[in-house]
Amino acid sequence: MMCDRIPVSVIIVTKNEEKNLPSCLAALRDFDEVVVVDSASRDRTEEIARQFDFVTFVSFSWNGQYPKKRQWCLDKLSLRHDWVFFIDADEVVTPELIAEIRALFSTGEPDLAGYFVTGRYRIGGTVLKYGIPNRKIVLLDRRQMEFPVIDDLDIPGMGEIEGHYQPIPKNLTAKIGTLSHYLHHDAMEDERAWAFRHQKYAVWEVGMNRKGTWPLDPVPWREWLKVRLRQSKFRPVIILLVHFVFFFGFLDGKNGKKLALGKYKYYKHIQEITENRVLTE
Repeated sequence: MMCDRIPVSVIIVTKNEEKNLPSCLAALRDFDEVVVVDSASRDRTEEIARQFDFVTFVSFSWNGQYPKKRQWCLDKLSLRHDWVFFIDADEVVTPELIAEIRALFSTGEPDLAGYFVTGRYRIGGTVLKYGIPNRKIVLLDRRQMEFPVIDDLDIPGMGEIEGHYQPIPKNLTAKIGTLSHYLHHDAMEDERAWAFRHQKYAVWEVGMNRKGTWPLDPVPWREWLKVRLRQSKFRPVIILLVHFVFFFGFLDGKNGKKLALGKYKYYKHIQEITENRVLTE
């Protein structure tokens, strides 16, 4: 059995995550450092984090300016390693992904600046195998990558954590890779909380669109696609059809349908706010 720790610092940013945190942390024992950075949770988040003897707990209070929470972690935390793995409390790293990351560092640090990791949604304990993959750059070298400063501090719905955009390379020649294995993302377990959170995201995204302040995606084809989708009045239907039909989301049964409709409603809500058919506050 492998006992050597993976030379990566894992960071979980939290706020009121007592339901999700235990399973997230339990899967991270193979990493050399795990840090929970918490924003004044009112539930048992801190208590649960401190029950894991390999976890460091850090309190965070945002001052309303940049850097936001994830970049603050990269700048301010005294981490053991420059390679950082960001994971959300509602995500669980699979053994296959852990083995892949271990192999990546088995002969030293990788040559790349960061890696996309794909999240597979899990609803009611069932992992969805189809639909549009959710890829984020969450494994990165903090010496080479950073979260961009954007003009969103006056946009309604804006929060303390960097929004739906990727960290970017500090050097334009830096290369980004993609890992083969997945993590699990527990989605829509609390449908009311999920809907409330995405209503806030939608308001923020409309503001980002109006100001034209989106940072460039580090992958050119992704940037090209995102720009055109944001400009299209058919975006909700396109996302629904691509997720449910082109990427075979229907093969995931009722959970696949549930997720596809959730995505459709999110983008439809953005469209309605843009066209002033709903309140934005």
